[in-house]
Amino acid sequence: MSEPTTFPESVFSATAFSDAPFNTVYLTIGTLAWAVAVLKFRAWRRDPSPGLLVVALTIASPATAFVVAAPVVYRLIDRLAHRGNLATLLVYLGITGFSAAAVVLARMWAPPQVEADADADAERRAQPRAQGWDAATADTWRQVRRRLAVFGVLVVAMTVLFLTGGAHTPETPLTFDTTFATEPRIAAFLVIYQALFGFALVDISRVFLGHAARLPAGPLRRGIRQLALGGFVACGYVMCKVVAIGAAAGGVTGTEWLSTALGPVFAALGAVLITTGFAGPAVAAWTRRRRDYRALRPLWDLVYGVDGRLALEAPPSRWTERLAVRDLEWRTARRGLEIRDGQLTLRPWGDPGVIAAAHRLADRDGLDDADRAALVVAASLRHAADALRAGVPPRARDEQAQLPGLDTEPAEERDHLVRVARCLSAPLTGEALAGAGAGASATDATTNPPVIP
Repeated sequence: MSEPTTFPESVFSATAFSDAPFNTVYLTIGTLAWAVAVLKFRAWRRDPSPGLLVVALTIASPATAFVVAAPVVYRLIDRLAHRGNLATLLVYLGITGFSAAAVVLARMWAPPQVEADADADAERRAQPRAQGWDAATADTWRQVRRRLAVFGVLVVAMTVLFLTGGAHTPETPLTFDTTFATEPRIAAFLVIYQALFGFALVDISRVFLGHAARLPAGPLRRGIRQLALGGFVACGYVMCKVVAIGAAAGGVTGTEWLSTALGPVFAALGAVLITTGFAGPAVAAWTRRRRDYRALRPLWDLVYGVDGRLALEAPPSRWTERLAVRDLEWRTARRGLEIRDGQLTLRPWGDPGVIAAAHRLADRDGLDDADRAALVVAASLRHAADALRAGVPPRARDEQAQLPGLDTEPAEERDHLVRVARCLSAPLTGEALAGAGAGASATDATTNPPVIP
């Protein structure tokens, strides 16, 4: 029986050293991209739509390719499959899956018809509608089916060319393209792959730039522009690969670094830009929801302090609220509804004098309509809560003052309530109370038991 083949320890050390940067970069990018993909899949499960599913697949496909491309994973797959370089096929099919999903996504997405507005509030008003991009028409679906059919045929061709190309030895996780560029079938496989990838990158970058130009300023437009930039950057990978493969096929040496060094840099940078472009708007929306949820707490405390029945549960501790990261949309919406119920509860104790004083201060300081409404409501609610706790009789229905903001559109209601919450402790609110003779100090709602049984 022959002795098993052994290699000098220095060979393994050199290989491990040369593989280490690629393992680190590829596994890091792949893991982070998969984390974003999981969030997109979860969003799709909550709100099933073709657009969200395609977004998730657009991220998951290259994420898988980056993980498989890490030399440590690449070699493991080859050992398990008992076939050298099989992982290359999986990597390139993963990137081709991204190309197909990206081309489909570019056809499906249609931005909302919102005119660009320099007003900072336009961003908030546009966000709920902008998140609903999925306006595929019958013509769009025809284009999608035609492109997917082309990709399907070419994927089959790539697989056949690779499996019959004789590129199973030597194992080359980092230099496959230039090593086997002289094999006709492998060369055809590489040409198809690079052509599909390059077409998809240019296509999505062009379409996304057009989408971004029609969006209002904000996280969504920044994210779409970043997607386009990532696509153009990743085109550098295609260019490096095409030059290196062409040179290798023609017997020219000295250009391998384009394929093994510079090309991967473009690919990694493009992947980071594309992944963060997809994640950016979602992170911004989550941050905004969390900020609004916490900003509403003082206003919620005020109404809960006069009628504990308004809330489904006792107020969370400050630390529990600081650590809240899940179900923020539901929590914030519920908090807004309970505040509205509290506002109606306090309405009989509203004082027209406080409201008039708040309007005078708004005129004096030149407040816009939104800030005026917030000041009036904040001053009125603070006075009403104090009056109720002091045992002041409620006003008759026909004497109750109508507060602004009750007829606010649902898309703008949260912004209005956040403004009111921030106005509760504002100097202008105290000045309005003092000007109406109601006292400038606010009662801490959390330290007073509910007055309404």
